[in-house]
Amino acid sequence: MKGSEKLGLGTVQFGLPYGISNKNGQTSTTEVAKILATAKSYEIEVLDSASAYGNSEEVLGKEDLSSFKVISKFMPESNTKPIFKQLKKSLESLGLNFLYGYLAHRPMSLLEQPGQWDQLIQFKEERKIKKIGFSLNEPEELHTLLNKGYIPEIVQVPFNYFDNRFEDSLILLKKMNCEIHTRSTFLQGLFFIEPDRLSSYFNEIKSNLRELQSSHENLSASLLNFVLNKDFIDKVIVGVENTNQLRENIEGLNNAKDLPPITDKVSNNILNPSLWKK
Repeated sequence: MKGSEKLGLGTVQFGLPYGISNKNGQTSTTEVAKILATAKSYEIEVLDSASAYGNSEEVLGKEDLSSFKVISKFMPESNTKPIFKQLKKSLESLGLNFLYGYLAHRPMSLLEQPGQWDQLIQFKEERKIKKIGFSLNEPEELHTLLNKGYIPEIVQVPFNYFDNRFEDSLILLKKMNCEIHTRSTFLQGLFFIEPDRLSSYFNEIKSNLRELQSSHENLSASLLNFVLNKDFIDKVIVGVENTNQLRENIEGLNNAKDLPPITDKVSNNILNPSLWKK
């Protein structure tokens, strides 16, 4: 299937009711099993999780993950949650002996706790982790970390039709043999919400959303195809609430309509969901 080999499966919905357009809450364990089987049938190989995703890792651990490359993330170290305990818990929850990738969920904490990076390197030497890196929200975070000598083997960043803030940095990292993963292809589902249902906080993008929704019968496939077509991106992490969503996203890629060039710059207030007014 065109493009599906670059897809990775996000799993936050398996542990939390996630996303601005989510109406169904946390995905059931029965549906999780079906989603994983469907992902496997389409040869999706990467599962992206984190200790902060509710009980996502425990849910995943009830399934056979042997055919997947599993990535998790750790939170800033504390007296009660040192990084080695976080890794041990994630491995136990997932039922695995090692992770494909282990990423700093709050990477700027590495500046205050540089010993974390040394521990990650040690975990690699012990073959508990294959690759280490960061999950980032802002390009400035990446620039700061690189300047301090933290060179990642994997990064995960937001990237979508509205958001190309990381593009130049990702092209540079790709030349450094860093594996590039992106998330937020659908901006937590914002692309699919009727503009009139959104508050005035989102006024700057309402006209864009109306145009996209009226001119693209399968908008999710077009949005996904837009990111998949970027040569510097290795994996596009997408989350789904059910099997039908995953299947429709993949099957729609063959007939995905190209998105028009975007001329308006979208503000960071929209691009960063953590800033959205609740």
